[in-house]
Amino acid sequence: MKVLTEERQQEILRLLKEKEIIKTRELMDVFQVSESTIRRDLQEMEEAGWLRRIHGGAKKIIKLEMEPSMTEKSSKNVQEKQAIAKYAASLVMPGEFVFLDAGTTTFEMLPFLADKSVQIITNSVPHANLSIELGLPTTMLGGSIRLTTKAVVGSQTIEQLKTYYFDKAFMGTNGIHEEYGYTTADTEEAATKKAAMNQAQHVFILADESKFNKVNFAKMGNLDEAIVITNQLSVGNSHVLREKTMIKEVGK
Repeated sequence: MKVLTEERQQEILRLLKEKEIIKTRELMDVFQVSESTIRRDLQEMEEAGWLRRIHGGAKKIIKLEMEPSMTEKSSKNVQEKQAIAKYAASLVMPGEFVFLDAGTTTFEMLPFLADKSVQIITNSVPHANLSIELGLPTTMLGGSIRLTTKAVVGSQTIEQLKTYYFDKAFMGTNGIHEEYGYTTADTEEAATKKAAMNQAQHVFILADESKFNKVNFAKMGNLDEAIVITNQLSVGNSHVLREKTMIKEVGK
């Protein structure tokens, strides 16, 4: 497979997008070129900021995602979020104490919980408002409110969380990655999410496909700390994700 240098490098980028890590020997076989040629390609691509060289190959550079506003989040993938939320709500049994994390998909769970005798605990101002309107017993955590997500976060919130125990916790996340785990944009919000996860017997991450293979600034947990509920999983490295966590695809 003889190709020009520019074409070869574009193909290397495509392969990295699929695999995250690729070996020098594999690239030599694909392009039928020498090891020195591949090494030169990888060096040029690293200098251009396209990848990071590692022993025996190259690794895709992970770019941190920017945090969209709640308004932007709520308008995306609405049908997928509702399907995920409906399934997640079906896992809740009458009489349970349920933590609902701030997030647009967890927010969609509330109408499906309206007829269940459950206690809602949340650190989200919009969630608490809707929960009360639906007539659900509601506990709102105290602390500082993030303007971006309307989530209550910080040391006061974390200390309060440590005094509670939940049957189930349903969490939002900005990113799911097989190496970097569950991440979000803010360190205080990540710490608050982590504290809530620690207090629950069962933890579920609600995430549509757009959250996979994304990384944000602050880590909230490892993949094996929760079950992921999603709409589908056709993203690259899905087999690796399945090895590291339990994934429930709605409708399957």
